[in-house]
Amino acid sequence: MTAETDGADPADPTSSALAHFGNEVLIEREALGMSRAEFGKEATCGYDLVIKVEKGQRVPPREFAEACDRVFPHANGRFLRLWPLALKLAYPAWFRGYVELEGKATAVRMFHPQLVPGLVQTEEYARAVLRTSRPANLEDLVTARVERQRILTRDNPARLWLVLNEAVLRNQVGDAAVMRSQLLHLRQLAETPIHRVQIIRDKGQHHGWASPFGLLSFSDGADVTHVDGFPKGYVLADSDDVTAAQDAYDLLKAMAEPPDESAELFDSISKDCYS
Repeated sequence: MTAETDGADPADPTSSALAHFGNEVLIEREALGMSRAEFGKEATCGYDLVIKVEKGQRVPPREFAEACDRVFPHANGRFLRLWPLALKLAYPAWFRGYVELEGKATAVRMFHPQLVPGLVQTEEYARAVLRTSRPANLEDLVTARVERQRILTRDNPARLWLVLNEAVLRNQVGDAAVMRSQLLHLRQLAETPIHRVQIIRDKGQHHGWASPFGLLSFSDGADVTHVDGFPKGYVLADSDDVTAAQDAYDLLKAMAEPPDESAELFDSISKDCYS
C-alpha cells in the first residue's frame, strides 16, 4: 500500500489510478460477457491476476494493458494510456522522479558493490531481493522493477555501462538456479555490442567506494547522478556533484577488468559456485 492509497477502499474507482484502471477492465469485460478465466487466457495470465487487477489490488504488467486494448473493441488504446499512471503506484514516491529520468536517458552508468542493480535483475532475482524486506506489495514491486528494463530493449535503446564488484557475483541471492539465470543475463548484456559490463576483481583490498551510484545522460540536457541509500536514494543535478560522480566512475572503470573478459568470468563463477 502506498501513501496515495493508504486508508482508501481499493475497490472505489475514484480512489487511485490503479483502482480506475481495474474498474475499466471490469466494465469492458462484463460488457463482452467474458469471464475472468476467458480474459486471462487472452492476456496470458491467471484468473487470480485478473480479479486482483479489477479490484485495484495489483499493478498489471504492460502486456495486460496491451491485451485489454486488443480484446475490448472500443478501447482505442485507452488501457495502455492509463497503464503508466497505475504503474507509478508501485514505485516509492521518492523514486518516481528518478524512474522518469531513467526512461528518458540515452546512456546509463551504474556501479554496485554488493547486488546486481535493479535495472538488470532477472525477475526471480528481483523477487528474492525485494522479498527480504517483507513488503505487502511484493508482486507490484517486481512488476515495476522489471518494467524499467524496457529502456534497454526499446527502439533506440539506452546504452548501459555497468561496473560491479566481484562480490556481486558471489553473494547468493535466492537459490543456485536464480544465480545461474542472473549470471547468464549479465553475460548476455556483456556480449551486446552497445553495452559494457566490467567486474572489479576481489584482490583483498577495498577500492574505497561502498555506496551504489549511477549516472544518467540525455540527448538534451546535463547529466544527473543517482545515489542509493537507506531509507531512500536521491538524485543530484548540481554540476560539482555530477563531476565528482563522473570522476569516481572513471576510476572504477580503470580498476575493473576489461569488458571482453566479463563473459568468461560469469561462466567460471556460475560453474564454480552455482552448478
